[in-house]
Amino acid sequence: MSGMNLLLIRHAANDWLGQRLAGWTPGVHLNDEGRSQAAALAQRLGGIPLMAIYSSPLERTLETARPIAERQGLAVQVRQNLGEAHYGEWTGRSLEELQKEALWPLVQRYPGGARFPGGESLPEVQTRVVAELEAIREAHQGQTVAVVSHSDPIKMAVAHYVGLPLDLFQRLIISPASVTALAFQRFGPRLVCLNHTEVLPAFGSEGEARNWEA
Repeated sequence: MSGMNLLLIRHAANDWLGQRLAGWTPGVHLNDEGRSQAAALAQRLGGIPLMAIYSSPLERTLETARPIAERQGLAVQVRQNLGEAHYGEWTGRSLEELQKEALWPLVQRYPGGARFPGGESLPEVQTRVVAELEAIREAHQGQTVAVVSHSDPIKMAVAHYVGLPLDLFQRLIISPASVTALAFQRFGPRLVCLNHTEVLPAFGSEGEARNWEA
């Protein structure tokens, strides 16, 4: 397979961010900050000739992808398997409340053994997301492609491609509207940049809820 470049983009900010676990909740849209982030992101990527842009089907990812696609003259291609983890009974609950659940420390420290009640296991999420990215890679040899998804799926994909065990994927941080770039070359993938936002992240205390997905 010839080389290609994959830009993994997390959706921009929304009102659930750092407050509640949105998951597949419908109707979670970008807020004013998120729309500004998406517009700025499209401008930042304007000089990169993308051949395709793919997105999770959720509103907050589509609303992040569309300004990029419009600037590049592309249509957004929706893929279900790029969607957020299916959090089951955790969906829609506050992060403050979830931190009191017995499962929370397992998700943080032994995610390879964690399954969300009524939802996916974390290994299942990683498997489906990586399988979708591999299909995209196969279809775009020698090209640069953008994929707009969510924090946990992006972190799990990065862990897979750099050889990081799934149980350590929580050590990665993926911020809203950030770009993580992977270059696939003859002898394997290379991480070109991680969580690129042009600004430093907020440095919070260990286990702080706002580092979690929404």
